[in-house]
Amino acid sequence: MGSEGIKKERWIDQYWVRDKSFYKKVLLILVPIVLQSIINQGVNMMDTVMVGNLGEVSISASSLANQFYNIFTFLCMGISAAGLVLSSQYFGAKDMKTVRRVFDLVLQIVILGGAAFAVVTFLLPTQIMGIFTREADVIELGAQYLRITALIYLPHGISLVFSNVMRSIGNAKLGLYVSVASFVVNIGANYVFIFGKLGAPRLGVMGAAVGTLIARSVELLFCAIYVLKFEKVLKYRIGGLLKAPTKELFREFRRLGMPAIISDSLLALAASIFSIILGHMGKEVVSAYAIVTVMDRMATVAIQGATSAAGVVIGQTVGEGAFERAQKEGWTFLILSVLIGIFGGILVLFLGEWSIGLYKIEPSTVEITVRMMEASAVIVFFQAIQSALSKGILRGGGDTKFLMIADIIFQWVASIPLGAVAGLVLHLDPAIVLVALRIDFIIKAVWLVFRLKSGKWIHKAKDMTAEG
Repeated sequence: MGSEGIKKERWIDQYWVRDKSFYKKVLLILVPIVLQSIINQGVNMMDTVMVGNLGEVSISASSLANQFYNIFTFLCMGISAAGLVLSSQYFGAKDMKTVRRVFDLVLQIVILGGAAFAVVTFLLPTQIMGIFTREADVIELGAQYLRITALIYLPHGISLVFSNVMRSIGNAKLGLYVSVASFVVNIGANYVFIFGKLGAPRLGVMGAAVGTLIARSVELLFCAIYVLKFEKVLKYRIGGLLKAPTKELFREFRRLGMPAIISDSLLALAASIFSIILGHMGKEVVSAYAIVTVMDRMATVAIQGATSAAGVVIGQTVGEGAFERAQKEGWTFLILSVLIGIFGGILVLFLGEWSIGLYKIEPSTVEITVRMMEASAVIVFFQAIQSALSKGILRGGGDTKFLMIADIIFQWVASIPLGAVAGLVLHLDPAIVLVALRIDFIIKAVWLVFRLKSGKWIHKAKDMTAEG
């Protein structure tokens, strides 16, 4: 082999993992998550299509009401991420006792948070809707939707956190099983209660909330039965919920996990502000954004799987103490995210306009949706890269504090001010406003590559075996 060939091979070895066992591990996590995401987004799309047949007021009301619910969902994702960072590293270090204590802690947090959100949502639904829009008919309908939503927080939060954190021990199947059950129940219950079939009352947009409540309750039941009766690796026992975490574990959770919760909570708050900005641009823009969001999520299911796989695999590698291998795995996941981002953008361009025909919306709303869909195709590419880096690679390595700071700076100094000025002051085209609101994706897609290259993103959790 010539010198050029040797240099090329060395370059590949530095940035690309050749070990087949690595890709086997990745696929065992990625495939179930992708299938789960496809099912979940299929449910979301059917929800939007069914509610969309009731008119633009209904689709705007449910969309804006769900924006508040999404704050809790993002909080759960942050709690999941915090738990996953620690549990994947301790699993890599073969410390199963600490892994179980991490599970106890994240469930305790989500139960308290879910109860708080439920009380606020039930008591103040009209005030919550008033934050997002000034249109009285949308506020009234959204408030009715939110009262039912108040009952969903606890069952959804518990099942979501548990199925997500289970990935840290290599079990991505639970989330898939839960999603299959939810898909069947949600679609059926929505059809029955939205349109008043099989003798049930016709509840309209509230029927979608009832359908979701039933589906989330089934998820929790399914999750509890699987974890307590059939799961054999973690061997979790519910009695752990009554135990307080040790000081050392809570200190590590605060050091490596808390920044992830803060980061994802701020992301949820930022998403709500996005909705407020778009909500004050009119119900046509809100409806268009709801449709674009469904297509965006369908196009990014693969990166969700790759991101989750990156967090778990790299977390386990760091837990083992194999830092050089973690660096190489990070580059490999980054290359994969670029390829997935290109594919996702093409998917939005080709299928986005087709999906618009599934909704009964006014021609003016169609025009807005087409332009926003084209902008989304560009955004998806950068979204894939920054997601793999911030929510997968670097987070799996424990670099949560740096990522929290990056999120705060780029969301709150760049995206939100630019989006507010573009939409509410300059009244620019909604497609331009959407790009402004997502400018942090573009910045982080570049910025975090340098962080990966530096190697300073690897932070190993403290050994807990001495704690007894």
